[in-house]
Amino acid sequence: MASMSEQPPHTPAEEPAWKRRAVERSTQAAKRRAEERGERFLDAARAVVTEKGTTDFTVQEVVDRSRQSLRSFYQHFDGKHELLLALFEDAMATTAGRLRAAAARESGPLERLRCVVRELFESGRPGAVGARRPLFADFAPALLVSRPREMAVAVAPVVAVVAELTAELERTGALGGSIDALRAARLTVRTVLFAARPESADEGEPLTADEVWDFCAHGLLRG
Repeated sequence: MASMSEQPPHTPAEEPAWKRRAVERSTQAAKRRAEERGERFLDAARAVVTEKGTTDFTVQEVVDRSRQSLRSFYQHFDGKHELLLALFEDAMATTAGRLRAAAARESGPLERLRCVVRELFESGRPGAVGARRPLFADFAPALLVSRPREMAVAVAPVVAVVAELTAELERTGALGGSIDALRAARLTVRTVLFAARPESADEGEPLTADEVWDFCAHGLLRG
């Protein structure tokens, strides 16, 4: 007869599958609710920025517009800066999709890159009726200077589009210098976004998309 020490160790019963399903369903529902509340704050912030034509607003204004609580706001964002960063990240993701679609209509890599640079520049300029785009005019230049790491994350979708096009040029032998396609894309995006900021009174005539493309092309292309 086997001694007690020879008995197989006790194995606790495995958790029933219904419990795992219940936990997963509960977690997914909580995640959806959190995403929906976050989107409501973003929608409210967009509306406030559009109405005021500036990023100079208060968190309370956004909370009131969203019809949610201040407590809920701080469960999603640690303050106004993080809210603006979320808005800018969303704008960059949307811009990347628009740039990719615009590039697809062009016939060659050089034409596609020219189109993307011009479109990116115009996206940061005032609207057709002079409406300001505060996220590009106010927030993006400040972010570029003061928080470059956050800027790099935010513009990553746009950089990816430009990097694909500079890689195409690299394969054709048209990309000049020793810089690789990804670093060239990062430099190009930073240059274009900074050039798109509103000019001060002493800067003379506003830059045009053609001028910005010519400048970038001289740095990117061989010869």
